[in-house]
Amino acid sequence: MNDADAIAAFGALAQDHRLATLRQLVRAGKTGMAAGAIAEAIGLAPSSLSFHLAQLSQAGLVTQERQHRTIIYRADFAAIQTLVGYLLENCCEADSCTADPTKEISA
Repeated sequence: MNDADAIAAFGALAQDHRLATLRQLVRAGKTGMAAGAIAEAIGLAPSSLSFHLAQLSQAGLVTQERQHRTIIYRADFAAIQTLVGYLLENCCEADSCTADPTKEISA
């Protein structure tokens, strides 16, 4: 991952509805979700969600697959893992880490 890709991904996530959308898709796992189900789950109008899904897709964080008349959206776990790896690439390079980077950070 290069800096431009990371900036695009972080830019896409720097909005509350897009972050909520990605979190919902992560929860859905490999099954994914239709746009209407995502909109209902996060309490967003479907027309607004389309814009946010396009931004996440353009940033490479979400994939889409047409199943008949429905489009199923999925979190791109490989891209998310690459983004996290980009952040941790130089972790503790100069010092020993004081925290375990594999443990969950509480929000």
